[in-house]
Amino acid sequence: MKVVLAYSGGLDTSVAIPWLKERYDAEVITLTANLGGGQGRSDVEERALAAGAIKAFVVEGREDFVRHFVFPALQAGAIYQGQYSLGTALGRPLIARYLLEVAHREGAEAVAHGCTGKGNDQVRFDLSIAGMDPSLRIIAPAREWNMTRDEEIQYGKSRNVPLDLGQRSPFSIDENLWGRSIEAGTLEDPWQEPPEEAYSLTRSLENTPQTPLYMEVSFNRGLPVALNGDDMNGVDLIQHINDVAGEHGVGRVDHLEDRLVGIKSREVYEAPAATVLHAAHRALESITLSRDQLRLKEKVSQEYAEHVYNGLWYTGFHQDLDAYVKSTQHYVTGTIRVKLFKGSCTVVGRTSPFSLYQHDLATYDKGDSFDHRASEGFIHIYGLAGRTQARVQPLELPELN
Repeated sequence: MKVVLAYSGGLDTSVAIPWLKERYDAEVITLTANLGGGQGRSDVEERALAAGAIKAFVVEGREDFVRHFVFPALQAGAIYQGQYSLGTALGRPLIARYLLEVAHREGAEAVAHGCTGKGNDQVRFDLSIAGMDPSLRIIAPAREWNMTRDEEIQYGKSRNVPLDLGQRSPFSIDENLWGRSIEAGTLEDPWQEPPEEAYSLTRSLENTPQTPLYMEVSFNRGLPVALNGDDMNGVDLIQHINDVAGEHGVGRVDHLEDRLVGIKSREVYEAPAATVLHAAHRALESITLSRDQLRLKEKVSQEYAEHVYNGLWYTGFHQDLDAYVKSTQHYVTGTIRVKLFKGSCTVVGRTSPFSLYQHDLATYDKGDSFDHRASEGFIHIYGLAGRTQARVQPLELPELN
């Protein structure tokens, strides 16, 4: 049997190679996807082959990630429970897509991943694969082997698996271009403030610049296309904002979130670019979408975020939501000016050729074109039902003492 393993080069997936060979008599092919974030290993292919893989593939996935996953989620305004911009959750369905493509090309009967049995990522991988090819077998060694970390190390050493056992981080970290997720260690106590060593993309407020930075983000149909007037591709634009906003301490999130499996988990995130772009995109929608569009879009955004978080990217429901989102973005074009200062991102300017904000209607100064006399008739009709009910069914007002 051939198995394609999602391989990071870390302990779990390195040990999984000989374990799959022994437990399933499998030929193991590894797949590593570079989704940005600076966490990729330059020697990942060599390590996989040294651990016993028959082939090792490394895919440059940053452009796919931004174009097909990050930007659609940005257009949707997808932020889980109002806090998490879904960096890891958006990366998993793309890695699953790459796994599937390699499995089909290499004639593999199964794919495998290194997720444990209590997290969200196992669901995202399993449901993504099932949504694309339900006939493909899914193996999750960490759900089966019941080894502790020390036991994994001993197992790997006994099989001559190359392991990087330098100074171990007290945290469990996943990072890509859209954000960094940090959990475990001291973070498992929700009363304790996250220690500064948990962060790497953002400066502490004490070490941020003493003067604010202004940045202009331009969008075309809901997609960011330029910074400060300079056209940029999606990957470079996100990386630049990550660097600049991170210097100003923007993008730190401390979230007590609800996992799909029913566990409440304390998660810490760093997402400078996601924080800035979501704020700018919302601001642009506020002047280009109508009141009714905004009201429904808010509900769709929440639904979109939840189904992405829960691993349902490859479903008909996702396609339905995505189609609605794309329709809303037709006129979301313009430029937003933001102010970055001491950990905050504040929208301070908005302009769009399709703005529904009309100065002659909004102003109270000269040039006011609003027909104030029309309000009397409007209020009369609008309040008709209330006045009728008040006459027939008088309210019993409570005493104010």
